[in-house]
Amino acid sequence: MRRIAPPTLRLATLLGLALPLGACGLFFDGEEREAWRGQAEAACFARSEVVPGPQASLIREIDGPGVCGIERPLKVSATADGGFAGSVAVAPGATLGCPMTAALQRWIGTVVQPAALAAYGMPVVSVKNAASYGCRTRNHKRGAKLSEHAFANALDIAAFTLADGRSVTVAGGWRGEAADRTFLRRVHDGACGPFHTVLGPGSDGMHEDHLHLDLALRRSGEPYCRPKPLPVAPPTLEAVPAPVPGPYPGPNPSFGVPMAVAPAYPASVGSPPLVWQQGAMPPLLPPPEVTGSVR
Repeated sequence: MRRIAPPTLRLATLLGLALPLGACGLFFDGEEREAWRGQAEAACFARSEVVPGPQASLIREIDGPGVCGIERPLKVSATADGGFAGSVAVAPGATLGCPMTAALQRWIGTVVQPAALAAYGMPVVSVKNAASYGCRTRNHKRGAKLSEHAFANALDIAAFTLADGRSVTVAGGWRGEAADRTFLRRVHDGACGPFHTVLGPGSDGMHEDHLHLDLALRRSGEPYCRPKPLPVAPPTLEAVPAPVPGPYPGPNPSFGVPMAVAPAYPASVGSPPLVWQQGAMPPLLPPPEVTGSVR
């Protein structure tokens, strides 16, 4: 004869089984997606800061679980050319909102490339995406606030690939060779402003192998950056040495141009629209798989 568990035991068992399955939803009870997120997204598209195309394709709305998601996400596989001697690949492709995509482009053009030229005499051709959209809390801690990753408003970068094929990793370079230390510190510090949160090695023990960048709304208007930026301005294109002559043997041979005289977008005079490709919108793609990382 099959034994029937007492009602109290059966209830406890059911609750035990349901808790893991419904745990994600428990984080979001009573929450609503903040209005400023949709407003920032709409304003970004209205100003044509990003014009969708093959390198930044519109994908279907991400709606949940809970308040996670974004109305018009982009799958970003590369930054726009922007007149800066070619685009920079994002690998694997990142799922980002319009404001994050625009900020990424400006940071690469005005900070990353001048820093790479100063340190190595050649540009960056790709960045390694460690995490973009993911419905989760900060640092995966139960009960913590939702991460900006949950709204496609954050990007984690683990490495930069130079035009000659070398990879500069955050994990190995932050305390590594002098050129790598200088480059990574400059791109970290120079991200403080274009992004509202910047976290790297030494910040909290959770970001030793990547840079976390996001556009969280900060009531004070001041960015939160750890480690704190050093009191040294990052180099501009006009101040960097002559680049190593191209073409380079790296993954993007189109970078065989005199980079020291390539035009940049000074932050002091504003940033132009980021145009991947004018014309008809590409077809919507299915939502991305959810992956996670810290913060």
